[in-house]
Amino acid sequence: MKKGVSPTFTAIVAIVVAIVVVGASVYTYQQFLAYSAKTSAVVSTTSTTPRHTLKYDPTNKTVFITLVTLSSGPTFNFNGTDFGSMVIYVPAGWNLYITFINQESLPHNLNLIANDTATPNSPNIASDGKILLTIGASSSDYETTGIMSGQSASGLYTDIQPGIYWLACGIAGHAESGMWVVLVASSNVTTPYVVIS
Repeated sequence: MKKGVSPTFTAIVAIVVAIVVVGASVYTYQQFLAYSAKTSAVVSTTSTTPRHTLKYDPTNKTVFITLVTLSSGPTFNFNGTDFGSMVIYVPAGWNLYITFINQESLPHNLNLIANDTATPNSPNIASDGKILLTIGASSSDYETTGIMSGQSASGLYTDIQPGIYWLACGIAGHAESGMWVVLVASSNVTTPYVVIS
């Protein structure tokens, strides 16, 4: 006669797994907070300092951008902002090293889009412009797939041309519901910075 796994053992394993997952999420978020305090990659929303310098390396012309989907604040957000209220300014011709961290319970991804419209107005972000880079999904499943809570993903886009872009979640309807940031590449910008309105 074969013996099965006891319900008590199964419950204990489930509790241990849950504790590990929650602990890993908390640790990841604490690491992010420590990193953001050190690099100024995460933007403060205080009105006394409306312009925030981003971490960058002038020797290889790379801007380091970190965007986080937070579980507090607006339902769909990056760094607690929504509907393009965060504007990132970068020098034209530079490289963008973008890190995306998801702290919300829903899956999300991040896309760099050369947009054709002022705001996302379609559930499919590709209807509003050209997707240049996808982070946390592939170019074929960005509408349905993303990274889960506590996960992060990074990507590099080289030689950003002058123009106005979005950084937006590609999952159907998320950008349209406010999950997008404006990115401006200009030859008039010499030091990368962020403004929140």
